[in-house]
Amino acid sequence: MSLAWRNFQKAFYLETSLRILQMRPSLSCEWKPWDMGASRLSVPKLTLRTRHSMPPCDFSPEKYQSLAYSRVLETHKQHLSPVHTAYFQKPLLLHQGHMEWLFDSEGNRYLDFFSGIVTVSVGHCHPKVTAVAKKQIDRLWHTSSVFYHSPMHEYAEKLSALLPEPLKVIFLVNSGSEANDLAMVMARAHSNHTDIISFRGAYHGCSPYTLGLTNVGIYKMEVPGGIGCQSTMCPDVFRGPWGGSHCRDSPVQTVRKCSCAPDCCQAKERYIEQFKDTLNTSVATSIAGFFAEPIQGVNGVVQYPKEFLKEAFALVRERGGVCIADEVQTGFGRLGSHFWGFQTHDALPDIVTMAKGIGNGFPMAAVVTTPEIAKSLAKHLNHFSTFGGSPLACAIGSAVLQVIEEENLQKNSQEVGTYMLLKFAKLRDEFDIVGDVRGKGLMVGIEMVQDKINRQPLPKTEVNQIHEDCKDMGLLVGRGGNFSQTFRIVPPMCVTKLEVDFAFEVFRSALIQHMERRAK
Repeated sequence: MSLAWRNFQKAFYLETSLRILQMRPSLSCEWKPWDMGASRLSVPKLTLRTRHSMPPCDFSPEKYQSLAYSRVLETHKQHLSPVHTAYFQKPLLLHQGHMEWLFDSEGNRYLDFFSGIVTVSVGHCHPKVTAVAKKQIDRLWHTSSVFYHSPMHEYAEKLSALLPEPLKVIFLVNSGSEANDLAMVMARAHSNHTDIISFRGAYHGCSPYTLGLTNVGIYKMEVPGGIGCQSTMCPDVFRGPWGGSHCRDSPVQTVRKCSCAPDCCQAKERYIEQFKDTLNTSVATSIAGFFAEPIQGVNGVVQYPKEFLKEAFALVRERGGVCIADEVQTGFGRLGSHFWGFQTHDALPDIVTMAKGIGNGFPMAAVVTTPEIAKSLAKHLNHFSTFGGSPLACAIGSAVLQVIEEENLQKNSQEVGTYMLLKFAKLRDEFDIVGDVRGKGLMVGIEMVQDKINRQPLPKTEVNQIHEDCKDMGLLVGRGGNFSQTFRIVPPMCVTKLEVDFAFEVFRSALIQHMERRAK
């Protein structure tokens, strides 16, 4: 079903449902807007004050017939990692997904605005991707790279065509952490140096190697690790020491004022001086490389001043290092204006890492580099990955690229993303606890503060309650920031403006409820 037809269908049903609701008396606190007999889709209970019309969905989930919720909790407690990662006081037990929708074990429907941590790119269980996966499963799952198979070579042709020269050599792996691990080895093998720089607030993986690059407090260990990795100041124009009203490549700027001309950024110059200071004091005269996300994801969708990365890349190359763009969250058209995040900075990296959206949720990742760097790696390491580039992964990866092109999802990210960003930015004017709204395309961050003057993070307990309220009204969003103070809004790229409207009204209602609790 085309995106245009889905938009039309949703508009028709939404208008019809609103007319019906206007004629119905508002008596019950439990509201089921799509009561369609056997195909009824229930939604989370809403109060009279906060209910909103959930957009229609042309999909009915199967009845959940697996483990009881209590047994799931007990099994998790006894046999799975004790590290607490699940959202919400009562974690959701999800059962099925369809495009931008998720369904729990009780049949409740949720609008997914986190995409499995920015991983579901073209939609949950997209029918075209699912059909390709099923076909490949019946043909060939796995061979390892000691044998050739055409899905790998077909995918390599398609992916390389989307990257500029000289980024044409592809190493297929299984996860973002593995991709960044390999990129670190590449940088050191090619430069014959050790030191690698990354931003504070960066997240580049949770493997023993990449933990040295990751600079978010909860991922730091008390035992030694990450040898040869140095952090540098993140040029955060909202929370950092410098920032103004023209810094970001975004329709929405910070509320901070500056005297800069539109084509000049004093904040950028000051952050560049900090970067130079790191080069002069914290690393060797010659370095291996510099890692950067085009927009920081885990740190809460943090954007840098325009031109910063381009200048930083030049400084790194002067020291003999290579520049690595971590596109794990920003790649594949999510930012709208460009297919890759590094292109939005007018900067050309030497290595690009990618994962998450590359396989729409299937475990898959890649490192793309130049022939020169690839040859340097080959001289030092006989690199091998048992599962990297499997027939199944490559077939799915090709299907994802095809859907992005056929359904114009990069364009949709630009149009719907800009609409979403501008709409959510209105909350900053309405609520003192909304300190910043930022982002690009379908990657948006909403940073919560105690007040706009001190910009101190809103206490985690309060952010948790807003998060819970959104879930109870049918909206799933993510969290980010060093204090978990930022909501991450990153829906699948098939999302529509109608669904953005619903998400906005739910989020606004959650903020209103929070302010009412505060007043009491």
